[in-house]
Amino acid sequence: MRTWVPGAGALALLAALLFPARADAHLVTTGLGPVYDGIGHLLLTPEDLVPILALALYAGLRGARAGRLALFVLPVAWLAGGLLGLRLGGAAAAGAPLPALSFILLGILVAADAKLPDGAVAALAAGLGLAHGFLNGPALAGTGPGALGLLGIAAVAFVMVALAAALVVSLKAPAARIAVRVAGSWIAAIGLLLLGWALRTRGAPV
Repeated sequence: MRTWVPGAGALALLAALLFPARADAHLVTTGLGPVYDGIGHLLLTPEDLVPILALALYAGLRGARAGRLALFVLPVAWLAGGLLGLRLGGAAAAGAPLPALSFILLGILVAADAKLPDGAVAALAAGLGLAHGFLNGPALAGTGPGALGLLGIAAVAFVMVALAAALVVSLKAPAARIAVRVAGSWIAAIGLLLLGWALRTRGAPV
């Protein structure tokens, strides 16, 4: 007669999940080609994904024209910065706590609903795209998806800004806009945590 052990099935499932077949340190390979690898890279990299969302929220708060500027400037700048990072290879990896600074700056702008002109929003989009695209270069170089991966990233950035900025532009109720600003404060707070962690890691003895 077979003895049933309570929880045996759950333990077996947990053991199977904890037994990795392969681990990717940074770049995700989807098996669907280099464009989709770039898309997967962005969607699984919060250091890039959250600043794009924060920029979209801020551009939406500033209005339709600012949203359109960010929509077209960010992907082009990201592609240009990424191509430069691909060309320079490993040298681009020396980026300091840039993601943390992006979180903090854009989060503060969203939280404060800062009244910057449309040109400044476009400049923010250009700076974000160039800097983060440049840092993406080493991850996509070598055996990575390369320039086609950058096209995937730029395409997702375009879609994200289009959807998020349009949503914020459509918000008319003051409470809804306050909710967007609260989200900005959370992004800035996360950036402070990231910055503290980056500085602590740099100061740690090797």
